Amino acid sequence: MKILHLDQNHPLLIEQLSQAGFDCVADYTSSKVAVEKVIANYDGIVIRSRFKIDRQFLEAATNLKFIARVGAGLESIDTPYANKKNIKTIAAPQGNKNAVGEHALGMLLSLFNKLNSADREVKNGCWNRESNRGLEIEAKTIGLIGYGNMGRSFAKKLKGFNCRVLCYDIKQEVGNKNAKQVSLKILQEQADVVSLHTPWTPQTNQMIDAGFIAGFKKPFWLINTARGKSVVTKALVAGLKSKKILGAGLDVLEYEKASFETLFTNTIPQEFKELLAMDNVILSPHVAGWTLESKEKLAQVIVNKILRAFKDA
Repeated sequence: MKILHLDQNHPLLIEQLSQAGFDCVADYTSSKVAVEKVIANYDGIVIRSRFKIDRQFLEAATNLKFIARVGAGLESIDTPYANKKNIKTIAAPQGNKNAVGEHALGMLLSLFNKLNSADREVKNGCWNRESNRGLEIEAKTIGLIGYGNMGRSFAKKLKGFNCRVLCYDIKQEVGNKNAKQVSLKILQEQADVVSLHTPWTPQTNQMIDAGFIAGFKKPFWLINTARGKSVVTKALVAGLKSKKILGAGLDVLEYEKASFETLFTNTIPQEFKELLAMDNVILSPHVAGWTLESKEKLAQVIVNKILRAFKDA
């Protein structure tokens, strides 16, 4: 089988697939249009988020047997049409779930203990102890929306903090010893912290809007290491101003491009400018699952899945 690698990943990916007898070709620069002209020569592709694999691309891929995305989600791929053409789609959420769980925990600890603002103050010669008095995770109720690989990883890490963890998911009976599955209504009634661990789907698009925020019984903290378009920034800023949202840790933002590689290329909306100025908001550039270790783990998961499915093909 001939595999086209469209993004640079950990070297083990090409090395191990080549050792297993696959013919690996790397092309990290050609445009989508150029790749479409040659894709019929390949049985598989490995990609991160360089461009969308849409219907037009899949129509040109007449011999394609699989698409492997070195990441957690498949939203950049027209999976229904791929399935219709009997093209297997492969993702690797197992590869960066630990990194995402640790990042979410780090954001929560930093928010509760005001680490970012305290650091800036001390470096500027201010020694304000009382205004930087923090909170403890112990005895808080943490509500996880989405309880797949990422949500489970975060819940496992929270276990040592003696807090209560609830989870809500559209799938039934996914709760485990680390999180009790409840309805969304109960989660909104009881959560002190809400952490998103959902993929991007039509159902999760702009899910956290003004109505959703108003549905919470008490003020809460928000963590989003999932997808930026699940949170309406304007509603988030309004919630922060009204103190219905006490603070936010955001690894992803509504304005990100599909490639996740850049943000500051267009005019910045007013609500985003306001978000940037808030001390109780922590931002990171979509790197929750982007560790040195996860780069290797993601590649290994993809290799293992390809070998299991196609080694004897």
